[in-house]
Amino acid sequence: MQQQVLVCGANGQLGLEFLTLAPKDGHLHFHFADRQQLDITQYDEVARYLSLHQIHYCINCAAYTAVDRAEAEAETAQRVNVEAVQALARACARHGVLLVHFSTDYVYHSQQNRPFHEDAPTQPQSVYAQTKLEGDQLALAENPHTLIFRTSWVYSSFGHNFVKTMLRLAQERDSLNVVYDQIGSPTYAHDLAKAILELLHRDAAGQIALRDLAGIYHYSNEGVCSWYDLAKAVFQLKGIPCQVLPIESKDFPSAAQRPPYSVLSKEKFKTTFGLDIPYWRDSLAACLHLL
Repeated sequence: MQQQVLVCGANGQLGLEFLTLAPKDGHLHFHFADRQQLDITQYDEVARYLSLHQIHYCINCAAYTAVDRAEAEAETAQRVNVEAVQALARACARHGVLLVHFSTDYVYHSQQNRPFHEDAPTQPQSVYAQTKLEGDQLALAENPHTLIFRTSWVYSSFGHNFVKTMLRLAQERDSLNVVYDQIGSPTYAHDLAKAILELLHRDAAGQIALRDLAGIYHYSNEGVCSWYDLAKAVFQLKGIPCQVLPIESKDFPSAAQRPPYSVLSKEKFKTTFGLDIPYWRDSLAACLHLL
């Protein structure tokens, strides 16, 4: 018997990757919903949907991710990143649904310069980061069967992201200034979605028991770079003759503070699930091939 999977936030870059990758047969059957089909801020509406479709797994890709705009739209960020997550987790708990939720490296914002483990102190320093952390805490408090995957620097062939912005700006300018003093690991949303689907497939097949493995995990592509390095790699791989000039963060002011170091340790993920994680530059090349 197929297990029913609900993917919320289906029109975002991660949600669209799940739509592209979702198997058409096998152990899993998928339901995709955006905010027009399902308002996840409404507990009763979510509970009805889970019951009607006998959902077994819920993958929450819905999030308010406009980091700078969140400083002026704190209520909206709170509603999507906190209130919706609480309602979703509570409804999932009531119906025995495993919740998969995604979070961010921004919650660890500090001067640490070595990879962050899942138990590292959290120090959110923006509305976006604070609301994502609150959502994480409520998801785990409301539903004991929740897996949170904190990730960083997400991009895709879908939606709006740094990689696509660089390609667009390169058509308009001969050179670009990009910060070199923010360090992290890019994450190709396709790789993240593929990894999650593999875990759900194994669980549905009885090969692992995800409900016994609830908690926080990190996932980003392997390797480390700066935003400057990432921009350089985009243009090199696409053969675009756009000059990239390194600048410091202080020369590119923004409404929200960015973490200076966002490298996440993936040892817990790899040890627990036994999955390999692709190198960031290889994944970037795969994404650029689609663009």
